[in-house]
Amino acid sequence: MSKIILASGSPRRKTLLANLGLTFEVFKPKINEDRVSGERPARYCVRLARTKATAVAERFSNDIVIAADTIVVIDDEILGKPSDREDAKRMLNKLSGREHEVMTGLSVIHGDNVYVHCERTGVKFRELSEDEINAYSETGEGDDKAGAYAVQGKGALLIEGITGDYYNVVGLPICKLGEILKSEGFKIL
Repeated sequence: MSKIILASGSPRRKTLLANLGLTFEVFKPKINEDRVSGERPARYCVRLARTKATAVAERFSNDIVIAADTIVVIDDEILGKPSDREDAKRMLNKLSGREHEVMTGLSVIHGDNVYVHCERTGVKFRELSEDEINAYSETGEGDDKAGAYAVQGKGALLIEGITGDYYNVVGLPICKLGEILKSEGFKIL
């Protein structure tokens, strides 16, 4: 029977898979994550997910490899992980009072079967005061997260509404992943 290999070091993705009752191994690939000039956000996150999955599938060719890459997009600008607290504050200021899109490129490879998908979820931030932005940034919760916030933590206090898959905002579109795994004969329910 095929094993599941998570091609990611993300603690959130590990938790989400574990919450489904899945047994899996983690193998974090080393790839170039630079954006290609003129590359649209959706294409970028899907390309990264597929590149990660492909790199790991070369090593685990008989297993099911899952890879994902999550980005936050506003005004066609990709907000990745903040470089420092000032960058986090800049991002939170940009998101304040506005809607943005969270995109996760998902790639699953099992033998010759390759699945690639881009999940999109709308997130609306409430208007944030400078004190709130500073206080949230100083928690460090958003330091290693796209857009400098964590929906599953104190960042939930910043969010007025979500349209679409909540788990996509956490970092892995669980419903779509479940469909793909089911199509590969992997029974979860």
